[in-house]
Amino acid sequence: MASLNRRQFITAAAGSLILSVLPENATAAEVQKFVAVRYWPANAYTRVTLESTLPAQHAFSVEQNPQRIVLDIKNVKLQGVLETLPAKVLNRDPYVKKIRVAQHDRNTVRIVMDLKTAVEPQIFTLAPVANFKNRLVVDLYPASVADEEDPLMALLQDYRRGDIGSDGSNTHQKHSSDDILGDKIQDILAQENSKKSQGINHYQRKKRRIIVVLDPGHGGEDPGAVGPSGLKEKNVVLAIARETRQLLQAKGYKVYMTRNEDVFIPLRVRVAKARSVKADVFVSIHADASERSSARGTGVFALSQKGATSEAARYLAKTQNAADSIGGIIEKVGNKMVDNTLFDLTQTATINDSLKLGKIVLNLLGKINKLHQGRVEQAGFAVLKAPDIPSILVETAFISNPIEEQKLANQKFRTQCAKTITEGIDTYFRQGAALRG
Repeated sequence: MASLNRRQFITAAAGSLILSVLPENATAAEVQKFVAVRYWPANAYTRVTLESTLPAQHAFSVEQNPQRIVLDIKNVKLQGVLETLPAKVLNRDPYVKKIRVAQHDRNTVRIVMDLKTAVEPQIFTLAPVANFKNRLVVDLYPASVADEEDPLMALLQDYRRGDIGSDGSNTHQKHSSDDILGDKIQDILAQENSKKSQGINHYQRKKRRIIVVLDPGHGGEDPGAVGPSGLKEKNVVLAIARETRQLLQAKGYKVYMTRNEDVFIPLRVRVAKARSVKADVFVSIHADASERSSARGTGVFALSQKGATSEAARYLAKTQNAADSIGGIIEKVGNKMVDNTLFDLTQTATINDSLKLGKIVLNLLGKINKLHQGRVEQAGFAVLKAPDIPSILVETAFISNPIEEQKLANQKFRTQCAKTITEGIDTYFRQGAALRG
């Protein structure tokens, strides 16, 4: 590969695309040390991360016949950590067939990823955050999306283009945000004028299945909280969400999950998925953590437009909102909702519905575990910001508490959580909650 300067450039060559990214402050004399390589194969996309003591100077190309990614890392010698990468490839990876690693020249390590299918790669660096050092991230997305039943991969592509805003709105949607909110206002007014005493709720009138989106928190390179025995939040909440889905489906609900595998999904994409499937409720499932190992209990949270209702809620929102920086994203400014009276009215009505749902779920959870607050708390959770979908965040227990970590590791408690969340959602709609649209 030709010599590279310190600025990003793109060159189209015969059958290949070459992209070079070199840190501005890097020098030829610097030699970095790689301390970890991680590999996350998933249907949504495959991620490979290389963690090092210094920012990685790298260049890559997409080659054809056969299809492969060629990644060159500058100013580094092949070492034990990098040599472990080929062994991490799994047969179930939808995109990567195998990986080869070699010393290409005196100062360059070359990584070749042989592909099973065409991909759209996104390769970028991340500065140190949390417990991570510098990371070089390789994300391999499908080149085309054909699954109409689950729009997640299409939304991921929109997100990478910067087409999804902080509220989950999408510039490619058929209707504008104001149109969607206008429809929601009409629903709110219709609710006020309807006679609930007649015993006919929206579900009966509209004759359609209620749509629920379950959001298992964290995933992929973002483990969430980790218990004293090593239990990871991302695995616990995925198990609970899967069981909740089965229970809700048995009751006739149509259920989507923001993730059904060990993969990192940005917060905005989670919200966008709920909006794209026209969810009637959105429930994010987590396992709390605290610096105090004695902290324990279950909690339910809703969005706040006016600040957190407690310091604990504020801290929790801050840690949960940090998921994007831990999981690793390239921040882009997408389509943003106009802050106007219509938006405020819709968001206020949605929060009120969220509090109703949250109170029902909280009271039921109090029967299976101690509550750390006797009310639904509120804070600025990014994942709850769909303006027109009642949304709650359930903290099942404190995974940082040794006793509650054991509970979360126990199938019986997980099943209790799933049954309780299901019962709470079912009760909310049986009491006459409105459907969206």
